[in-house]
Amino acid sequence: MSALPTATAGRPEPARSAAPQGRAATGARVEFRSLRRAFGPTVALDGLDLTAEPGELLALLGPSGCGKTTALRVLAGFEQPDSGEVLVDGEDITPVPANRRDAGMVFQSYSLFPHLNARDNVAFGPRMRGVATAERHTTAAGLLELVGLPDHGNRFPHQMSGGQQQRVALARALALRPRVLLLDEPLSALDAKVRLTLREEIRRLQLSLGITTIFVTHDQEEALSMADRVAVLNAGRLEQCAPPAELYERPATPFVAEFVGTMNRLPGRLTGDGRVEVTGVTLPVDGEVPAGRGAADVLIRPENIGAAADPDGTATVVSAAFLGSVTRVLLDLPGGVSVKADLPSRDAAELAPGVRARVTPVRRPVLVVPAGDAAVPGAVDRDSRVDA
Repeated sequence: MSALPTATAGRPEPARSAAPQGRAATGARVEFRSLRRAFGPTVALDGLDLTAEPGELLALLGPSGCGKTTALRVLAGFEQPDSGEVLVDGEDITPVPANRRDAGMVFQSYSLFPHLNARDNVAFGPRMRGVATAERHTTAAGLLELVGLPDHGNRFPHQMSGGQQQRVALARALALRPRVLLLDEPLSALDAKVRLTLREEIRRLQLSLGITTIFVTHDQEEALSMADRVAVLNAGRLEQCAPPAELYERPATPFVAEFVGTMNRLPGRLTGDGRVEVTGVTLPVDGEVPAGRGAADVLIRPENIGAAADPDGTATVVSAAFLGSVTRVLLDLPGGVSVKADLPSRDAAELAPGVRARVTPVRRPVLVVPAGDAAVPGAVDRDSRVDA
C-alpha cells in the first residue's frame, strides 16, 4: 500500500508557524484558548492556553488530576468546556458534535468491537460513512499493513495480544483520514517491551503521515522520547511547553524541574548577589532569585553532582546502582539530607557503601526555591521505575 494520504489532503494548507524541524508540516493546527472545565468543586482546566503546531506530536504530561485527559476529551468533543474555545486550522469547533470533528482517537483500553474481526474493526468508520464495501476493505487491508498486521485481518480481538489490538485501534483511528490524531495513554496497559516497540512504531508512523498528534501520557520517558514538544500541566494550567531537551535542561518553573526526571533538593544559602552556596560551592542562580540572603533549597540534577572517595569528605555512600555506562550513587550528607549522583561507572568503582566521599556540584546555574517549600506532589523519579 502506498502511504496513507495526509489528513489535509484536498484542503488548503493552514498557516504554519513552527513545524517540527526537518520536515514539512501537513497536519492541522490545534489551539486551546482559555479553556475552563470544572466538575463540581474540582477544576480540571483553569484557563488552559496551548497550541499544537501542524504536523507535530505534542505530549500532555502531568500528575494525576492535572487536566491532561480532560483537555483531550474536550478536543475530541466528549466533554464541553465551561468557557473557552478549541480551534482547528482557525475554525472554532467547540460547538461541533464529536462525530463531526474529524479527529481519530485511540484509547488506553483499545475499545475494539469484540464481535468484529480486525479488518471489520478498521473498516467500521468508513462503513458508517457509506463507503463502498470494496473500498473500505482495501483501506482496511492497507492500514493493517501500515501498522504491521497484514495477515491479521480475519482475527478477532480475543485472538490477538494487547499490542496487536492497540495496532488495530490505531489503524481504525486512521481509517477516516482525520486531521488530528488523539492518543489517550494508549500504551499504559502493555508490558514494557511491547510498549517500547509500539511507541517507536507510533512515532515512525506519525512522522511518515505528518498528522498532528496529541498524546496524553503519565510516563515521562514516553513523553520525552516521542514528542516534538511536551506540555507539562499542573492543576489545569500550563507550566511549560517546550522540546524535551529544553524542558529537562531548562525547566521554567520549580514544578517542572521536580516533576520531569529526577531532581535533588539540597539546602543552600543565598549570598545576596544572584548566587547560592551549596555543599561548600557557590553557584549562579538560574531564573528568579529570592530576595535577600539566607536559607534556600537548591534543585540540582543527579548528572550535575560530582562525587569522589575522600576520607575527609562529609558524605557517606549508601548505595551504588550499576546502570551500564552510568552508576547512580546515593549518598547521605550531614543533617539527614540524601543526594543522588549519576557518575560514569569507571569513576564510581571506589564508591562502595560505607565509603566517605566528597560531593561537588557542577558549576552551572541552578534553580532555587524558598527553603522548606513542599516538594512537587506527584513528582516521579522516572529512573526508579522498573518499567521505564
